[in-house]
Amino acid sequence: MTQRTYFNSDQLSMHTQVLNCTPADDGQFHVVLAATLFHPQGGGQPSDVGTINGVAVSRVVQQDELLIHVTQAAITPGEVDITVLAEPRQLHARLHSAGHLLANVIEPLGWRAVKGHHWPGEARVVFERTAAAQELDADTVQAAVNALIHCDAPRKIDMGSDKRMLGFGALPMTACGGTHVASAGQIKQVVLLKMKEKKGQLSVQYDVAA
Repeated sequence: MTQRTYFNSDQLSMHTQVLNCTPADDGQFHVVLAATLFHPQGGGQPSDVGTINGVAVSRVVQQDELLIHVTQAAITPGEVDITVLAEPRQLHARLHSAGHLLANVIEPLGWRAVKGHHWPGEARVVFERTAAAQELDADTVQAAVNALIHCDAPRKIDMGSDKRMLGFGALPMTACGGTHVASAGQIKQVVLLKMKEKKGQLSVQYDVAA
């Protein structure tokens, strides 16, 4: 099992250990670390990228309880220093946190969030209509989300149960394994690009702006 240090740390570099390194069929290498700051692809979020002892990590994937760091060169098992690139991590965190705030605004209006996709350039949250669903206005939703951002509530993480729970300030917490901004103000601004309902599902496409 790889210890997921990123669950409760915003560090972008640390010292850890390579447990094993195996060649892959595509000429790259699969590296398993004892502990990692790299978020793997999954949960609607792209993987972090960075380096292990200066060797590029192009992506990270989950296989059961292990996180596989895909590298361009072999790395000898033992002590290493790892670094996550700051710019992609911050963008992914802003997009993911923005998706949570969208759900915080829309769910009380009778729509249940069922899927999130927080990739740059294609971010969206999908909601299902309930019997209490209200009609939504994009400008009103956007203004409400940006008002939450302006309040700059701190991120809250609860690791006490069998799931990692995450939320901002007094807003409801949600089970989530992703990376998030330390406070809502770091999202800066949300722009709603499109809202489309089809067969009882509402897709809300959005982006974050400076």
